[in-house]
Amino acid sequence: MDVRSNEPFWLVKNGIKYSYPSLREDIDTEVLIVGGGITGALMAHAAVKKGYKTVLIDKREIANGSTSATTSMLQYEIDIPLYQLKELIGDQGAIASYLSCRDAIDSLHTLVNEIKSACGFEKKESVYFAGNSKDVKWLKSEFEARLAAGFEVKWLDKEQLFTAYGLLAEGGILSEDGGSVDAFCLTHDLLHYNSEKGLRVFDKTELKKVKYEKDGVKVLVHTGAEIRAKKIIYCTGYETQGMLPDKIVTLKSTYAIISEKENKHTPWCNKTLFWNTDKPYLYMRTTADGRLLVGGEDVDFKNARRRDLLLCKKKDRLVKTLKKYLPEVTFIEDFCWCGTFGETKDGLPYIGQHPKFPDSYFLLGFGGNGITFSVTGAEMIIGMMDGMPNLLSHYFRFGR
Repeated sequence: MDVRSNEPFWLVKNGIKYSYPSLREDIDTEVLIVGGGITGALMAHAAVKKGYKTVLIDKREIANGSTSATTSMLQYEIDIPLYQLKELIGDQGAIASYLSCRDAIDSLHTLVNEIKSACGFEKKESVYFAGNSKDVKWLKSEFEARLAAGFEVKWLDKEQLFTAYGLLAEGGILSEDGGSVDAFCLTHDLLHYNSEKGLRVFDKTELKKVKYEKDGVKVLVHTGAEIRAKKIIYCTGYETQGMLPDKIVTLKSTYAIISEKENKHTPWCNKTLFWNTDKPYLYMRTTADGRLLVGGEDVDFKNARRRDLLLCKKKDRLVKTLKKYLPEVTFIEDFCWCGTFGETKDGLPYIGQHPKFPDSYFLLGFGGNGITFSVTGAEMIIGMMDGMPNLLSHYFRFGR
């Protein structure tokens, strides 16, 4: 499937950081990871760190799928507000899910420093603001739910939002815990770092068939080579839906624009993530080199051609909406692109085993928290393989 349009900013900015061969010979391993995006890279890092002999394959070039199109906003906020998620799955699961995303941002910061990645990771605050006056009431309920759960949050009224950020909105939640990153760069840095520790990476290597045997799996790839592995871990995002018997995700198309590097911004812009209560919601952040990135205008995914034909129309709408909320900001466009992502009914990922697939694990972080869910999920799967499931295994399971 074509998961993005042409010229996503991250791909153009980074170019080909590292390249890998396709697999042309039979090999054996303990762990086979399928998927060379940010999720697969995080899973590979956790597996290698634990001491597993690990192989990673991807049918594209590394990080050239959804990872090249992501906006890479790091938030603990899940697409379903905390107060609603508590009603869906209970207080314990909802709060634990939010806390895991918050802690994942700090874990990612530690990881970036550990491997000395040049991915431009930055800790930032986050402002979740009311897109219209009718949303203020429930947004205040969300504020109270987060406050009661122990998150560092502050309510900002209309005047405070405009004074602090030049933002025209009726109210909003200021959170201390957020961040941003170049996920394309981080993916390459993670795989390169672990390749020097024994990880074997093969791109342009498409999985064609999996045979389940008593002592593991035998995988056939398109070149005719075979991989024998004790365990296989799928980090293939919403494309995994094609192999599953049950529907777990709804596909959406999202659109993004990014300004020129010289585009001048006020100081608040560089330290803050912005997103609102609109459906679909608008999101904004700056990059490490000072560009302003704006995204949203999500629609149901039909096909790649239709998605891409809407790009110019959606680009104009994003600029118009940006001006509505931040009238003093000047936006000079440099790149625009669109991509496809998946949403689940409860905003949560699917992480763990599926009864139809022996010796297999799935790490599928969906929605706006794909990266933070992947940080959490990689450690969860290592725990599962060691016979120590996490509390969140119940809430992220298949069949929930």
